[in-house]
Amino acid sequence: MSEKDRSDWAGERLVASNRKARHLYEILESHEAGLVLVGTEVKSLREGGASIAEAFAMPRGDELWLLNFRISPYERGNRFNHLPDRPRKLLLHRREIARLTGMVTQKGLTLVPLRLYFKNRRAKVEIGVCRGKKAHDKRHAIKERDLRRSQDREYRVR
Repeated sequence: MSEKDRSDWAGERLVASNRKARHLYEILESHEAGLVLVGTEVKSLREGGASIAEAFAMPRGDELWLLNFRISPYERGNRFNHLPDRPRKLLLHRREIARLTGMVTQKGLTLVPLRLYFKNRRAKVEIGVCRGKKAHDKRHAIKERDLRRSQDREYRVR
């Protein structure tokens, strides 16, 4: 195995990010979770075939499941290919699951995947505990962003 191959394994490699979530939700906190995947799902993820834009996490019993998370079928997977929209189990410690489940039962909070990445050859998902933004909150965020951009522009000119 060459040094280049080993260096690709270390660190993080982004597969998908949920930019829409940062606009629609106020992110209160985030957690890193592992995913239970089958072989063709991992191969498809390595090729970048994932969509987390409509995904969300939900507790079922003592486990957390990721729903509406689409991993496109692996091209060379033949009959052993996976179902693209199947629910996928999230791997967290029992205390973390209990804490997140307690937070989600509060009014207005939900678990949304923020980004999907490989960390040391393992697929990970960053789950955010989020509260939905109102229209005025979105306008305020856009106004702040525009103000910050104009200040940066003026600073660069000087």
